[in-house]
Amino acid sequence: MDDVSLGDRELDVMGVLWELGSGTVSEVREVLDDPLAYTTVLTVLRNLEAKGYVTHEEEGRAHRYRARVARQVARRSALARVIDSLFHGSPEALVAHLVRDGAISPAELQRLRRTVKEGSKRAASEASKDARLPSASGRPLRRQRER
Repeated sequence: MDDVSLGDRELDVMGVLWELGSGTVSEVREVLDDPLAYTTVLTVLRNLEAKGYVTHEEEGRAHRYRARVARQVARRSALARVIDSLFHGSPEALVAHLVRDGAISPAELQRLRRTVKEGSKRAASEASKDARLPSASGRPLRRQRER
């Protein structure tokens, strides 16, 4: 499940499930910041289940809900939508915006530089491995240039 689209309330409820690991409607309701009615939380959970984002098991008279979607998958999907819709598909434009607005502290920027450097090394290593993989003909695969 690569494309996960969550509304604000759904994201709040999923956040609780990710934190707790699982929860009944009452347990989720207790942890939420906003004081929502039991039926509201139940409706959100049922909608999330209909979308395939959560599952439940019967536990006595209650249902225990669990996230079927990892937080990282939801994060990646949401970020891709933001980048596509607000930054014309450019992750660089997003980072530049955060830096210009001062949303990234100097310490965070330094950690981000290290992360980028490590990611570049890892990507180069993976590309090197790919270049050594044989194709169906037995010859190494060639990467096409990006245009």
